[in-house]
Amino acid sequence: MATIPWYCSREDVMGATDSKFTARDTARVDRAVAASSRGIELTLHRKFYPWTGTRTFDWPNDQHGTSWRLWLNQHELVSVSGIVTGGVTLAPAGYLLRPDAGPPYTRVEINLSGGASFGAGATHQRAISIAGVWGYDADTDPVGSLAVAVSSTTATSITVTDSAAVGVGHILLVGSERMIVTGKRMASTGQTVQAPLAAQQNATTLAVADGSTYAYDEVVLLDSERMLIVDIAGNNLSVRRAWDGSTLAAHTGSTIYAGRALTVERGALGTTAATHLIGAPIARHHVVDPVRQLCIAETINTVHQELAGYARQIGAGETARESYARGLRDLRAEVYAAYGRKARIRAV
Repeated sequence: MATIPWYCSREDVMGATDSKFTARDTARVDRAVAASSRGIELTLHRKFYPWTGTRTFDWPNDQHGTSWRLWLNQHELVSVSGIVTGGVTLAPAGYLLRPDAGPPYTRVEINLSGGASFGAGATHQRAISIAGVWGYDADTDPVGSLAVAVSSTTATSITVTDSAAVGVGHILLVGSERMIVTGKRMASTGQTVQAPLAAQQNATTLAVADGSTYAYDEVVLLDSERMLIVDIAGNNLSVRRAWDGSTLAAHTGSTIYAGRALTVERGALGTTAATHLIGAPIARHHVVDPVRQLCIAETINTVHQELAGYARQIGAGETARESYARGLRDLRAEVYAAYGRKARIRAV
């Protein structure tokens, strides 16, 4: 079954709450992120991830609009690769995507300066077929590259160069293939500790062979201790010790691991799985920041409510009262005002 994308990652939530990275925590967080993502779609009446494919529309339809405009309603467009209407393929110059400020595009209009038109075939049902990329947008951010070539179209594991920028729930773009990250585990960086590291909280300098291969906010594993990289100076990494609830320990010549091995769903969201060379650049789908922040906030609230049996209180004794999460309500309202899909106003 295809994975439905999330609007924040597991790591976004774990980092915001500073939770210990345990199997029980991750299962709870994953469930809450999925629920929050679907709830955001219901609230804002739109989807914020791209999907490549073909959708069909009746023509004439019950929109009661003009003969040269097709409203897409919830099926917003990012780009078009082809439109067929009544069995006739429209030339790109024969139609316009509106609004001009899109994507997302909410309607397709015939270019009235030409001779094109929408038309039905043998029946009005599914008379218009539009192929393209659907959704709110398809913006991406660069997040490193492949550390190992992907030589198979069926392999479900990839290794990346930067684990800090990629988390469970992210949509990755490699070439023209989208992948959804469904798991993350440690992989050897090929380096070892270059100077002994004492079992002390103030021993925060981790000497490595090549500091340029690490990233800020990347979590590394030495023996059984996790460390968070907070700064990089040449081949010295400044780290926070005993991260994610791990145990402080001494390390000498230990192999350094990082969470760069990803389990992914291949050929996701309408794309086709392909092979990829080592060093192929990776991009991550960029969820608009307020929506991502709302997903994090909704997830944290859900996790805390679950832990409290949905009876969270603030205060104690006679001053105890139910927590109403007013800040979360305000955030919901702000995001809806900015990104919610509103109803069209029709002339009477």
